[in-house]
Amino acid sequence: MNAQPIQQNAHLTEFRHDFAIIASWLPFGAKVLDLGCGDGSLLEYLKASLEVRGYGVEKDDNNWLAAMSRGINVIQMDLEAGLSEFEDQSFDTVILSQTLQAMHNTQGIVQEMLRVGREVIVTFPNFGYWRHRAQLMEGRMPVSKNLPYEWYDTPNVHLCTINDFDQFCVDCDIQIKERLVLTDNKPITFMPNLLGSLAMYRLKKK
Repeated sequence: MNAQPIQQNAHLTEFRHDFAIIASWLPFGAKVLDLGCGDGSLLEYLKASLEVRGYGVEKDDNNWLAAMSRGINVIQMDLEAGLSEFEDQSFDTVILSQTLQAMHNTQGIVQEMLRVGREVIVTFPNFGYWRHRAQLMEGRMPVSKNLPYEWYDTPNVHLCTINDFDQFCVDCDIQIKERLVLTDNKPITFMPNLLGSLAMYRLKKK
């Protein structure tokens, strides 16, 4: 059962198209682990639209408290330490939404996600987007909606392009079940590595 956009209540986050796409990749009532869950807005959306059994992992104190205030089951821990607290295949889906670029051990966290979840959803800003390239040609580090930080205060350590991540999946023997590329909430199918600003992947072990 796929999710439909939910009616907005005062306590729910402003509707985000990427949330609806993630929901469409989940079965109704799925058991979900959201890594780097932030303030818990994605899990809140998934609970309201799909009645998922959701759990979050978050390191930041303020985000952890915000997620708790939303009624989200959230564990405060550092993802870089791994997911040893979770058993193999203990979740239907593990999600890493726009956090991949802030991870130091990128390969390690993706492999751990594939161990813990039957499927994995990863989303990240595409560094190959043409607006980012244009800013680099001007001699500036890119700043955009999906990359909102200046060079001196960014948490991002491993920015990548769509082509980079496709090759990463080949090198790590990861199956891409589905890939969707967006710009301004619209799907991009022509030259996605140049024209797409946000990449969304649905993955599993081969």
